[in-house]
Amino acid sequence: MGNSFDGAAAGSPVKRGFVFGISIVAAALLFVAGVISILAGISALNKDTLLVLNDDYVFKLDLTSWGWIHLIIGILAVIIAGGLVVAADWARVAAIIIAALSIITQFLWLPYYPAWAILIIAIDVIVIWAVASWKPNALAE
Repeated sequence: MGNSFDGAAAGSPVKRGFVFGISIVAAALLFVAGVISILAGISALNKDTLLVLNDDYVFKLDLTSWGWIHLIIGILAVIIAGGLVVAADWARVAAIIIAALSIITQFLWLPYYPAWAILIIAIDVIVIWAVASWKPNALAE
């Protein structure tokens, strides 16, 4: 017994279109999360004055370290989103891994930018759900 996608998407063009739509949504959301992480990384590397720092945080890293972490995760997310668009096999696993790493990073980033971090965590959760529920073999049938 499986979920509602087991074998169901193979039959109708509407369901195959839904599966394809999930993959595009996952790629688009991962791309957006990646771009936002890149911008947050650049902002941190430039020591932007809009960045609010909290000195009482246990997982404290200097601003340059946070900048590099966000920049690297963002660049990887954008590359993986491109892989999802072309339905590369490696991109599905990589998307789940990078979204999970992004969730961890954003959790640690919460004291610095709570609204941003919560938004990206929500996007990453949706990306993981979309990629995990997407069955690319249904497109070929």
